[in-house]
Amino acid sequence: MYPFRKLQVWEKAHELTLRIHRAVDGPLARRYPGLSSQLRRSISAIPANLAEGAGHASQAQFNRYLEIALASAREADYHLLLAKDLELITAREYAVLEARLSEVQSMLMGLRKRVQEKLRKRESCTDDRADRQRPERAGRNER
Repeated sequence: MYPFRKLQVWEKAHELTLRIHRAVDGPLARRYPGLSSQLRRSISAIPANLAEGAGHASQAQFNRYLEIALASAREADYHLLLAKDLELITAREYAVLEARLSEVQSMLMGLRKRVQEKLRKRESCTDDRADRQRPERAGRNER
C-alpha cells in the first residue's frame, strides 16, 4: 500500500480532472450532455484508479489499476478531441488540456513500466529459489 497523494502522476491527473470539469461546465455543455458526462467520467477515472490501486498490497494489483487508468486516459483523449471538434471547448483549450493529458499518459506508462520491472524481478527471484530447492527434493526422493 502506498499513499496515493504522494504519487506525482496522481497529482497531475487530479489537476487535469479539475481543469476539464471546469472547461466543460458552461452553456455549451448543455448541447452535448452525454459527451460532457462521459469526458468527466473518463478523466475522473484516472486519479480514482490510481488511488484505488495504491491501496492494494500487491504490485500485481497496483499494475492492473495502472492499466485501467491508462485505458481511461485513452478514452478521455478521444472525448477531448470530440469536444474540440464539436466546439464544446476551444482549440486553445484543447491544446492545453491535451498536452497535460499526454503528460499524464507518459507518467502512467513510466510508472507501469517500473511496477512491471519489480514484478519481473520478484518472479525471477521466486524462480531462482524454486530452482535451488528442486535438486534437494530430487535427492530426497531418490533415497
